[in-house]
Amino acid sequence: MTNENDLASRPIHQLATAIKAGELSPVTLTEHMLERTGRLNPELAAFNTVTGEQALARAEVAQAEIEQGNYRGPLHGIPLGLKDLLFTKGIRTTVSSKIHQDWIPDCNATVVDKLETAGAISIGKLNMTEFALSGYHPELKVPVNPWDSGHWPGVSSSGSGVATAARLCCATIGTDTGGSIRLPSAANGVVGIKPTYGRVSRHNVFPLSESLDHVGPMANSVEDAALVLNAIAGFDIEDPTSLDIAVPDFTAGIGRDLSGLRIGVDPRYNAQVDPEVAAALAQVAEVLGGLGAEIVDADVTGIEEGAERWFALAGAEAALHHADLYPARAEDYGPVFRSLLEHGHSLNGLEVSRAYTARARVRQLMRRALTDIDMLLCPSAAGPAPSLEDFPPQMEVPPEAVGPIVMYQAPFNFSGSPTISAPMGFSSSGLPLSLQLVGRHCEEALLVQVAAAYEQASEWHKQIAPGAQL
Repeated sequence: MTNENDLASRPIHQLATAIKAGELSPVTLTEHMLERTGRLNPELAAFNTVTGEQALARAEVAQAEIEQGNYRGPLHGIPLGLKDLLFTKGIRTTVSSKIHQDWIPDCNATVVDKLETAGAISIGKLNMTEFALSGYHPELKVPVNPWDSGHWPGVSSSGSGVATAARLCCATIGTDTGGSIRLPSAANGVVGIKPTYGRVSRHNVFPLSESLDHVGPMANSVEDAALVLNAIAGFDIEDPTSLDIAVPDFTAGIGRDLSGLRIGVDPRYNAQVDPEVAAALAQVAEVLGGLGAEIVDADVTGIEEGAERWFALAGAEAALHHADLYPARAEDYGPVFRSLLEHGHSLNGLEVSRAYTARARVRQLMRRALTDIDMLLCPSAAGPAPSLEDFPPQMEVPPEAVGPIVMYQAPFNFSGSPTISAPMGFSSSGLPLSLQLVGRHCEEALLVQVAAAYEQASEWHKQIAPGAQL
């Protein structure tokens, strides 16, 4: 276990066991991840700020605490990466924008405080699309997909997905407003959890669209993602949308039988995918059925409205948040985010009202659909990661074309539903494919149980991206 050559491939629970037993030092583990980051990040551009000195200092503190018998839990001494829209006290937080390129907050996001309380060690801030939309500022670096540098790394938590897949750290934090945890999880072949809206605090997380923003973990296994969610979930008085409910152990159901669970599949909804995705989804359903779950027909007719109205709602709320900066500093924005702000300013009250009404309908639609089933099975993305020629870093998408692109993501931001994404195979060209399970509000633990059962019955999560260079 102390062999440094394979530390990067070990899941968190194994590393935690070794750290707790004194077989592995947090300093050794942190040094290893920093060495990997120093070697691979110049090409991958997953991190835009590496905090090596602070990380090693925290690792030494963690080591001392553990030696003194003050073990905090499975994240104690574990190196993580933070998406660069989480406020970090005394550390540059750019939101991958020119406007905030030198901004240093004087406080932390609640999520950062929770991770520090758990003993986790941040090794830096992760690159992302500008202000968490879909495009990069043309003057800044773009993360590179470690499976194939000529393909899309996902948006907007692209650095989180790349760093996770390349094993630059043990897990990362992402955010999701319309697919920004699920799309990079799919593109980079990792696990991502978008919790129920309000389950994880958004306090001091730079917003894109506050009524749609979710914060969640990304990792290389279902259990690792659930362990991170254990640490960051919970009520926060500073977040007016925070859910004041008990936080369960999200790993508690791992290993349990799936008998009695009903997993719904809507053939019409799932028909709008690449043939290789359709075949992989069918195989997932077969595996889950073999594990004891009942696969039944589901009906989410009308869910497309959550994708069709997403750009209007996100644009209106983004325009409100950027009112002090746009249009005064319009030229400092990249073209993609500037187009969202322009759209937000062009909307009238009737159009915004339609978007909010659509959100209520989608939320009720999902509540009804999940009455007779425990969760919905669909893809995280309609196909494998597109080439950069087809989806370049500064591609502007007309408002009317956004809906089909976010068909399998945005509706579940409208509904606030918890989701989990996990690897389900590879395309014929070797790119990851990803399943998505969507559950009832606050039933993340059930999604983890089912996703972990599938993971244990398959081998996909064990594949290492060529760009990881273990």
